[in-house]
Parts: sequence; C-alpha cells; structure tokens
Amino acid sequence: FSRYRKPKTKRAKRFLEKREPKLKENTKNAMLIKGGNANLTVTEVLKDIYAVKKPFAVLYKKKNITRPFEDQTSLEFFSKKSDCSLFLFGSHNKKRPNNLIIGRMFDYHVLDMIELGIEKFVSLKDVKNSKCPEGTKPMLIFAGDVFDVNEEYRRLKSLLIDFFRGPTVPSIRLAGLEYVLHFTALDGKIYMRSYKVLLKKSGCKIPRIELEEMGPSLDLVMRRTHLASDDLYKLSLKQPKALKPKKKKNISHDVFGTTYGRIHMQKQDLAKLQTRKMKGLKKRPAEKAAEDGGVSPKKSKSG
Repeated sequence: FSRYRKPKTKRAKRFLEKREPKLKENTKNAMLIKGGNANLTVTEVLKDIYAVKKPFAVLYKKKNITRPFEDQTSLEFFSKKSDCSLFLFGSHNKKRPNNLIIGRMFDYHVLDMIELGIEKFVSLKDVKNSKCPEGTKPMLIFAGDVFDVNEEYRRLKSLLIDFFRGPTVPSIRLAGLEYVLHFTALDGKIYMRSYKVLLKKSGCKIPRIELEEMGPSLDLVMRRTHLASDDLYKLSLKQPKALKPKKKKNISHDVFGTTYGRIHMQKQDLAKLQTRKMKGLKKRPAEKAAEDGGVSPKKSKSG
C-alpha cells in the first residue's frame, strides 16, 4: 500500500524510501516481544539481548497475548510497524517454562522460527566485569558437529548468525575485535556464552589474547521448530541480477590458483613491423636505388 501512496511531506517521503527494496540490504533490525505471561527470567533475558543487539533492536515493554506457533498475524503486524525482519518472543507457562522463540521474516511473513527453552541464565548485571560499548559488532563462534549435520541445528545456526551479525563493515581493525559470542551444541543442549577480548602485552608484534566472561550466559534446549520449505527458503536467498558478479571471458585458473588470460589479436603484416633502429642496419643509397630500380640521386664527381 505504501508504494502507491504519495507522501505529502519530505519526512514521509524519506520514510517510504527507507522501506523500499534495495540492492544492498540495510542492517536487519530485531524486535523483542514479551508474551502475555512472561516471568522475571524471560523479561531479563529479553533486556540483556536487547542490550547486546542495540541499536538495531526494538524492545516492546508491554505484554502481548499471542502464540506465534498458532497465530502469526500479530508478529507480522509488528514487523511491518517497526520495519523489523528478526524477532525474539519470550513467554512462560506450565507446559513450556522459560520459553524463547527466535525467528525471521521474509516479505513481512514468518519464514522460520525455532522454540528454545531456558534452563540456566546468568545476566549482564550478575557478572561484575567491564562491558563492551553499545553497538559493538561481535565475533561469532560455533562449536559442535551437530550444527553442520542436523538440518534443524543448521537452520538455527543460520538464524543466530542473522540475528547477531550486526552491520557489514568494509574494513576491520584489531582493537575493534573486542566481543565474542560463543555457541556450543552438546548432548541436546545449546550453550551461549559471551566474552570480552583483552589484548595483553606479549613482547612481540602480535598481542596475547585473553577472554573475560561478560554475560549474558544461557543454557538452552531446542523445543518446537517451524522451518520454511526448501522452495521458499531458496527464494529468500535469491540475489538480484545487478549484485551477481559478471563472468569474465577468456580467463582461466590452474590448480595452483594462477590466473591465465587469452588475448585475441588481429593478423599482423610482418613487413610493416617496426624493428629497432640501428646504424648498422641502415640501408645505403646504392641499395635503395637498386631496390627502386632507378639511378642513385647523388651525381658522381667529374674527374
């Protein structure tokens, strides 16, 4: 509807332009929603993940009575309203205590979501160490073969990368690598740990690296999943033609990575080929006259 509605002010025009499809996507925003019966643990988890995700996140403080696995209309409404393509929904009940649902949108419709149960939680304020500045881009580490073997865990890995990756940066400096998010999958559980990177003196050019636990820390277990079909998932990954690299002709690579190029040249007339000018190769007047079939231009001196 917004595409066909003409904006009346410059501010409205900028707002609509910001939401239009782009060749290069903006950094994905996440909405953190509290369910109708969220307890203190779930509320604290949402606050901590909001602190980690800021400024690319929106935290809804009011409770929203909805069940994403049964009805997704309210999530899609909030997604359009806040222009967010990622979401984290927290709830708590007797059947599924301390519940988190992490998911993402495609064209303002739920693409896939995974339900996780919180078994243990240590918040940011419980760890009395120094914290990273707001908006720090984290380094993501995944440990466990199940992230590459199991389809549900593989999709969860993709979802977590999408959620926490932050903005795309053109260059990296060593001092900026100060935040690590570590996910370990072991014995049916997912352990999320966050560390601050400390660069210590080592006596050489490369510093000695130490990790200091920063929080939040979560022990999670996978519950229900709602995964997109292969066709829809493939469609969501489709890139526009303008972003696809153009194929370069007549270029090949060998097994060692050496690049070879083939050049097509026109047929050359070797008779007109310019050679190096040397005094010894210069033709004498008599030779020139013999070639031309005429008389030498110089007159012979009379005796």
